[in-house]
Amino acid sequence: MDETRGTETDRDVQIDLIAVLVAVIAGTPSVLTIGGGDKLPSGPFELGHRSLQSGLRAWVERQTGHPLGYIEQLYTFADRDRFGRGAGRAISISYLGLTRPEEVDGSAESRWTPWYAHFPWEDHRAGLPAVLAEKIEPGLKKWAASGGDGQAQVARWQRASSIFGFDDRSWNEELVLQRYELLYEAGLVAEAHRSHGPQAGDAPGKPMFADHRRILATALARLRTKIKYRPVVFELMPPVFTLLQLQRTVEALSGRLAHKQNFRRLIEQQELVEETGETASDTGGRPAKLFRFRPSIHMERTLMGTRVPITRS
Repeated sequence: MDETRGTETDRDVQIDLIAVLVAVIAGTPSVLTIGGGDKLPSGPFELGHRSLQSGLRAWVERQTGHPLGYIEQLYTFADRDRFGRGAGRAISISYLGLTRPEEVDGSAESRWTPWYAHFPWEDHRAGLPAVLAEKIEPGLKKWAASGGDGQAQVARWQRASSIFGFDDRSWNEELVLQRYELLYEAGLVAEAHRSHGPQAGDAPGKPMFADHRRILATALARLRTKIKYRPVVFELMPPVFTLLQLQRTVEALSGRLAHKQNFRRLIEQQELVEETGETASDTGGRPAKLFRFRPSIHMERTLMGTRVPITRS
């Protein structure tokens, strides 16, 4: 993406196309990045592009060498000062793309970055992340205490508690964007301080260029929500897989562990997969049955309006 922007008085507003391309690699959800790992693949929409999607595909393949498969439009970002104060106005149309591990072959200019490097507070598979108690909770308490009178301070903390699950409240894995935006508002992420110099050096999570981490948070929230009612997770799976591999992929995306028997019962009830008649011997234990996705059953359920939930215990 061109970092050179016009002034606020410019009549022309640049339209950028941004891709959030996700893969699960060795059990780690990752996003394709450029620029040393802090930018999402992107570029301006040009007159020569036949459509928005064709323009996006052209930029992604040029910058990463990676062809795009499944994509869907994510969100349009047009907030002022997205690229820092005085950098002008730009509108970014973002897309979410999913790919499979065997298709991962990033170029020298691109790399696959674990998304929990940017959002370490979102991975609860091994229990409560230490960053929540060590940095985020104290930081948000300090922010809440600076919120004016007592009533305003209480309201701030109640908001933080509900979003982050403090004070014995439940954790909602879908609130990725709300959590990031609260940390931004509280000045607890590095991006919040760019217009004032390099502050918050100890802020949690790896920062990204401009508002690309906010765009990534939007994509994570969309994907975590969508895997519960549409079988998009199979876009990330190899053609054949074990049920344990499928479960681990869902857990990696949601950042939560699933109950093994409940998960398998749900998959079987929804008839989303079918046995191939073969087994995998590299499981470290008994050979495991191999399965494949049944796209026909997904079409039937979509036409009937039936939800296809993927839940945890």
